[in-house]
Amino acid sequence: MDARLDNMPDDEPLIPPDGGGVGTQDGAGDLRGKENGDARVISPSKIPVAGFRAYATVVILFTVNLLNYVDRYTVAANLLDIQKYFNIEDSNSAAGILQTVFIISYMVMCPIFGFMGDRYSRKLVMSFGVLFWAAMTLSCSFVPSDKYWAFVLLRGLVGVGEASYSTIASTLIADLFTGNQRTRMLTLFYFAIPVGSGLGYIAGGGVANAWGWQWAFRVTPPFGVLSVFLIMVCIREPIRGQAETGNKAIANTDYCTDLKALGKNKSFIFNSLGFTGVSWVVGALALWAPTFVEDIYAVHRMDSDVAFIFGAITCVTGFLGTGIGTALAQVLRKYNHKVDPLICGYGMLVSVPFLFFAFTYAYTNLFLAWSFVFLAEIGLFLNWGLVPDMLLYTVIPPRRSTANACQMVMGHLLGDALSPWILGFISDQIRYKWSSDTTAFAQMMSLQYSLYVATFVTVLGGGAFLATALFIEKDKARVTKIVESAKENLDPLESPLSLPGDQQPPPPIIDIVY
Repeated sequence: MDARLDNMPDDEPLIPPDGGGVGTQDGAGDLRGKENGDARVISPSKIPVAGFRAYATVVILFTVNLLNYVDRYTVAANLLDIQKYFNIEDSNSAAGILQTVFIISYMVMCPIFGFMGDRYSRKLVMSFGVLFWAAMTLSCSFVPSDKYWAFVLLRGLVGVGEASYSTIASTLIADLFTGNQRTRMLTLFYFAIPVGSGLGYIAGGGVANAWGWQWAFRVTPPFGVLSVFLIMVCIREPIRGQAETGNKAIANTDYCTDLKALGKNKSFIFNSLGFTGVSWVVGALALWAPTFVEDIYAVHRMDSDVAFIFGAITCVTGFLGTGIGTALAQVLRKYNHKVDPLICGYGMLVSVPFLFFAFTYAYTNLFLAWSFVFLAEIGLFLNWGLVPDMLLYTVIPPRRSTANACQMVMGHLLGDALSPWILGFISDQIRYKWSSDTTAFAQMMSLQYSLYVATFVTVLGGGAFLATALFIEKDKARVTKIVESAKENLDPLESPLSLPGDQQPPPPIIDIVY
């Protein structure tokens, strides 16, 4: 094995000895060579990704992720206008089903795209998904007012497109970087969640105010098409696991083996449960918190751009929370190897009282309520960069797309697929039981009581992250041992590939049976 690869720092993207090259392999390869314990050598056909292109890949993936979340929260920014257009103003449960249907289709497709992401060209799968997402988003803006069912169906299909991208994108970053550098790149990528969510409120609300809510769904699709062009032209797909295996790729095991291994991985299970808690709370707040505050302004007969304020707070707290969480993890990892799940857990628990006081004081003191929302979101967003990082370093490379898909299914099935509808249903039942009142005051009071449920779920999510800390060291060490064993014990290929010019042949691919 090349000593230059052995001595390469963990914090740098893995660059081949010649500085880069061109490849066509999709990361699997054909079996070749001799068996060696738990690994078999497989002949490769791809040159590793060069350093500059690795950073460019992260920027492109961040941009697409940003567009996804801008579109996703455009619905929440314009929910009242959408309810008026489709004549469902008196039914919060009917409005809540929009997010539920979107998330259900999203989570149903995640396992399929996770399977494909571990076995086929990730560039092609992502490109298809982004194009499909753009087409369905654009179609939403042309639905007539008497066809609410069609609008719901199209929002569900938007989830299909998003699933193909979000399941796979982080695994590309994992194949390009290791150590703290991977954490920083994942943090940049996941900045798109709070920032895109905030921009969805700001841009979606601003465009709707200027030209109508339909135009808010016509802004992002052209950028989606441009993103597909950048993915196909600028991104060179890395070998799966190249950053950790000394530039060797690791072939995948069968799907049933993948699922069984993930089911035994306690860090993965509890990390996913914590992620579920985050998804539940964020999904509920994203849809109903702006509506709750708008009802308060209506009761006080005040004019205010709630979507802009909520979006700005989400953008700022997204930067602060994600950045603080990542910085704390990088500093404290030297002293405590369990720090990642501890930061996630304590962040959620700290946000609980702030959420409670925000809901309680919103009617009497909006400035104080906004301040509490600001502090609560910082706590909730501490985990955005750390949750995917924990998944990636506790799961072997050829299983990561499947693991990511399973985590998303769990998170959305039990999280934000249910929470908008549940809170909308609770709100309706409280209001109907009291007086069937449809005034802004009745809407506001019923939403206030339903939103308190989010504080209890936040506690459960924080507890799941703290439970992850009990197993994280053992599971990470196991993955490291498997990867290092494969990297050190395999013999080189007997016959290197024939490459043009003076390019060095890529190292072998490893098939790990685990």
